[in-house]
Amino acid sequence: MSDSRLREDICTFARSLFERGLTPGSSGNISVRTEAGGWLVTPTNASLGFLDPARLSRLDAQGRLLDGDKPTKEIPLHAALYDSRASARAIVHLHSTHAVAITLLPEIEPKVGHVAALPPMTPYFLMKCGSPALLPYYRPGDPAVADAIRGLAGRHSAVLLANHGPVVCGDTLEAAVFATEELEETARLYLLLRGLNPRCLSPAQVQDLIATFGLQDVHPEHSHED
Repeated sequence: MSDSRLREDICTFARSLFERGLTPGSSGNISVRTEAGGWLVTPTNASLGFLDPARLSRLDAQGRLLDGDKPTKEIPLHAALYDSRASARAIVHLHSTHAVAITLLPEIEPKVGHVAALPPMTPYFLMKCGSPALLPYYRPGDPAVADAIRGLAGRHSAVLLANHGPVVCGDTLEAAVFATEELEETARLYLLLRGLNPRCLSPAQVQDLIATFGLQDVHPEHSHED
């Protein structure tokens, strides 16, 4: 896909996310890998609702700015996810309300290993998001978050940053956006049903989804624990 088309797609999806209240103010950032091996990235301190395609940051494969506005401070985060996920072609990082909210709950906390942050509530959550991990808090732009992402060894296409927000990658920008939306809706369901003992998918139902759809990012051996 041409760079000009990628630029237009980034701005179109970004505006849609903003207009639906999924990332307020100048929060959130998006990156997409280009055919040349570099990236197109949303600029720092830019609202996703009012991006100019011509002013997007264009970086080379080493993350150096080639042209456009200064890129988001979350470049280390994006770079680490691309490095550890060979299939990743696009990354969406938002400050969406419900996905942030669940990271503040006492029963959802960073755990050792590859424990899913949320239980298997719906089939499309597993199909689009896999088993999202929750990382401890890092200040925005902290290079240390890159080591934490790499420590997940590429096993998660979706990651929640404590007190911060979701980071989701996909093999296309559209896939990354749709998965981010699914994660936000699942977080909303979790909050709506919290304390009501909802019926989540059984281990057999999870295994059926894995077998039927060839899911690579669902890790039932490391399930969510309350």
